[in-house]
Amino acid sequence: MNRYLAIDIGASSGRHIAGWMEDGQLKTEEVYRFPNGVNEQDGHLIWDIQALLGHVREGIRQARERYPDIGSLSIDTWGVDYVLMKGDEEVLPAYAYRDSRTEDVIPEVHARIPFSTLYRRTGIQFQPFNTLYQLAADQRAGRLEGVTDFLMIPCWLMYKLCGEKAHEYTNATTGGMVNAETGEYDREIISALGMPEHLFPKLRQPGEILGEYEGMKVVLCATHDTGSAVEGILMHGNELYISSGTWSLLGVKTPKPITDEGSQAANYSNEGGVGYNRYQKNLMGMWLVNRLRAELCPEKPWDEITAEAEEKHFDHLVDVNDEIFLAPESMKAAFDAKLPHPPKCTGGYFRCAYRSLAQGYRQAIEELERNTGKRYSSLYIVGGGAKNAFLNRLTEEATGKRVIALPIEATALGNLRIQMKTEE
Repeated sequence: MNRYLAIDIGASSGRHIAGWMEDGQLKTEEVYRFPNGVNEQDGHLIWDIQALLGHVREGIRQARERYPDIGSLSIDTWGVDYVLMKGDEEVLPAYAYRDSRTEDVIPEVHARIPFSTLYRRTGIQFQPFNTLYQLAADQRAGRLEGVTDFLMIPCWLMYKLCGEKAHEYTNATTGGMVNAETGEYDREIISALGMPEHLFPKLRQPGEILGEYEGMKVVLCATHDTGSAVEGILMHGNELYISSGTWSLLGVKTPKPITDEGSQAANYSNEGGVGYNRYQKNLMGMWLVNRLRAELCPEKPWDEITAEAEEKHFDHLVDVNDEIFLAPESMKAAFDAKLPHPPKCTGGYFRCAYRSLAQGYRQAIEELERNTGKRYSSLYIVGGGAKNAFLNRLTEEATGKRVIALPIEATALGNLRIQMKTEE
């Protein structure tokens, strides 16, 4: 029996999931799980990439102990973040996207190449943490001097396993430097910003084999976790999706990018898929309630939290995509700052967060349908947030769409399916 290993790493945790076909169905088993999160160092937010690598290797070891016949593996993570390299040596720290180091450089980037031009060429929504701005911050700080490569986090991890450096297409598109028409790095953007040309090689596609690690093939999946998640959703037709985790990635498959003024105004993104475009928007997700819980009631089970949120009658809303919620020292204080008066109890904060998320989904869908010129009837929700029945009900009521909640590891499923296609 052929078995495969998907290593799916999110901003708060990672997991190793073995998969195989049995009786015509894809069977999976989680064999290892580990925590992840940003660390603070010298006033900045960073990733402990060596700890991540240690967990990746330990999870592989445990997976092989259980299933010695695993034949291939692949890794997906969140987008935009990377590791700078000087040959085989890392240039540390590896900054996390929630760090604020790009704030001052964004106006400088837009002075060289206006955002309207960036959007027309790449179709990528503005986010202050896009790879484009992070590299510009590195350039201004002198961190690119002598650098031979930058590798997105999953490609860095696979390089450490098999020794092959690669830039995978779906993850590269998240950074705001890939041309929407050619599907390769945009040389005009790179030139306008004075970036070293050698840092931007030809992109490689999901399904390519990079090398081997301890006798297993190392395969490129859609290394941006949302790219793999969309591959993991078995839809009836082409409908809306939300990959619901720390972020909510809401979108739809389209044949080609949509980079018009309406899409720019709505801050929609066009990210690489496996043979299609993902027209989607990054919305604040379960980060809101996760941080509220950590601050207000860390010991309380989620079912009790959602039950209280349903019972309370605090009906004010916030704009969940306001930058105040990106990385606040206190999530409660961030909500208080945006409300006419604070809730009288903990449940009110969660009710406000869930209802505000649902309204954010409604607004994003209205924008999507206006910009694509199509209406959709169903909304597939996958990932950790799909388990929240209260939020699913609020979303169905707010959007008027039939919500199909699939509380599955869609990202790992997509990762596995791409590996399996290499043997077809």
